[in-house]
Amino acid sequence: MAGRVARERLLVAERQGLKLAILCRTAAVAVGMFWLTVGLNLSGFTPNLMGISALALFAAIGIASYVVIGTRYERWWLKYALYALDIFGVCGVFVVIPVSQSAPELPQVLAFRAFGVHFLFPLVAMACLTLSWRLVAWSGLVAVAGWWAAFGLVIAGMDLRLSWGDLSPDATASEYLSLFFSPYFVGYGTRLQETVLLMIAALVLALAVYRARCVFVAQVEAELARERAVRTFGRFVPETIAERLASSRGALAPQVRHGVALVLDIENFTAYADGRPPEEVIETLGAFLARSAEAISRREGVVISFTGDGLLAAFNTPLKIREPERAALDAASDLLKCADACGFRVRVGLAAGKIASGRVGSDQRQAFTIYGDTVNRAARLEVLAKDVGATVLADAGVAGKAKPDDLLKPLGEQKIRGFEAPLAVWSKQVTALPGAAG
Repeated sequence: MAGRVARERLLVAERQGLKLAILCRTAAVAVGMFWLTVGLNLSGFTPNLMGISALALFAAIGIASYVVIGTRYERWWLKYALYALDIFGVCGVFVVIPVSQSAPELPQVLAFRAFGVHFLFPLVAMACLTLSWRLVAWSGLVAVAGWWAAFGLVIAGMDLRLSWGDLSPDATASEYLSLFFSPYFVGYGTRLQETVLLMIAALVLALAVYRARCVFVAQVEAELARERAVRTFGRFVPETIAERLASSRGALAPQVRHGVALVLDIENFTAYADGRPPEEVIETLGAFLARSAEAISRREGVVISFTGDGLLAAFNTPLKIREPERAALDAASDLLKCADACGFRVRVGLAAGKIASGRVGSDQRQAFTIYGDTVNRAARLEVLAKDVGATVLADAGVAGKAKPDDLLKPLGEQKIRGFEAPLAVWSKQVTALPGAAG
């Protein structure tokens, strides 16, 4: 889904860039028409009607292309054809426009020396605005082909062609200057250097655009990951935790990691809710769960889901933390204080081990979940706490990281439903709390 959204956004950016490039092209054509109609007149030259007509045609084609972008008439090849037309048009100028109107007998090959290949560089550069590296590379290839085609047409009618190969190895300065300033000097090597540099520049620009596209796609995917993380956990954790989840690459991807699962449930909540107005029950429950979520977040845990009158939380998944057992024990103590403040009695089950996690659901609606033996064990310990009259029960993995201040008391091996072998269990000794919930 992220890749598809990134491609869609990139397509929008390409269209916007193509429109901008066409606007720049139209501005350049307008400048050319101004020069041919006004600028040359100021210099005493007669306006070139053929050039003006050609520019007017180019402007009309550009405007038509601009209009169809984003409509059902748009075609993928449109931008390639438009750039090829522009480049061949510029190259055609070197073939048909005289070097000097006052001296039309001058060899047309002098246009390649008087003006040069640099007139093609802006066209290749404008292709970068489209964010299409293929178009940039295509522009470079077409520019090289058009330049050599124009050069070939010009020198085809020359009876005499001179190039650097006509210089002797021990040529004098006067011989060098005589060759270079000769009207029949075509300079094959110079044309080759021009086009090689033009192609190198086009490929470098294409590579730069390709990298820009990669950065764009990566940013879109990161933005979507951030949105997914905030959507998934924004209701359960503070904004700072949601931001950490969003910025942690691969945090929500399917994985198995060592961690601690915490399951909390309110004792006798049904009895507590009976006879009370629903508004009061929901308000009190909401306040308690909000406090509980904050307490868990302070210990770097993540609330995975609320389970009616309880919750499921995880430590060290999806966020990596140090000493998840220690964090879970501290969070359990904080949760007991939250329950005390809200007038509830709670049961907490803590289990350490491998935890599988990942997103589940469709593209439109997803949730993050944890599962596995460790999660089941935490849930069973919470249920067992009711049978043994305990508030917090922990397994051996959590108890192994306890401190004396945690006041964990071994209860020996207990038979737990769903597990074949008895499990060693520890109970947290706490001061009796008010029993407002039953």
